Amino acid sequence: MDVFTAMKERRSCRNFLPEPVSEDAIEKILEAATWAPSPLNMQGWEFIVVTNQEAKEKIYSEAERCREWALEKSGWKWLGGYKVDFLKSAPVIIVVIGDPKKTGVDMFMEEGKSGYQHACAAAIQNMHLAAHALGLGSLWFTFFDKQNLRDILGIDPEKTPVALVCLGKAGSEPQVMPRKDVKEKTTYVR
Repeated sequence: MDVFTAMKERRSCRNFLPEPVSEDAIEKILEAATWAPSPLNMQGWEFIVVTNQEAKEKIYSEAERCREWALEKSGWKWLGGYKVDFLKSAPVIIVVIGDPKKTGVDMFMEEGKSGYQHACAAAIQNMHLAAHALGLGSLWFTFFDKQNLRDILGIDPEKTPVALVCLGKAGSEPQVMPRKDVKEKTTYVR
């Protein structure tokens, strides 16, 4: 699959079939993640692969708590109808964890320690493209409190849960979301 086609065709999936994802597919997706760029090649990412239903239920409960909190704080009515049930039905959830100690030279900069998060984001993008190439649906999900997720999964308190990547066969065709024209988002300094 051409990389430009993959980038244009990949969509966020919130409806997963109950079919399991093979270990081989999970390993290919994780390997793709590790080929992402990172500051000083520190590779400040780690992964937890969640297939256990009880753990997924706990992650769902945390996301639902965050959804309700965000609805109350923001007043955004769309959050009232936003369902996070897919966290219970996604066959696999990969938790991407960043290590602030592996951030690169930015640790000495004024605003500091964000390089590891950018590296994790690049790894997540690779995971999505790999999943798409393997015929799987995926979703980048961040609706959780970091400390609560640490507690649920026993994550080292010095490390940062960056995102959840939900994986599985899509139960329906994901919705195409519009993109703004690149000219609206680009400035050239010549």
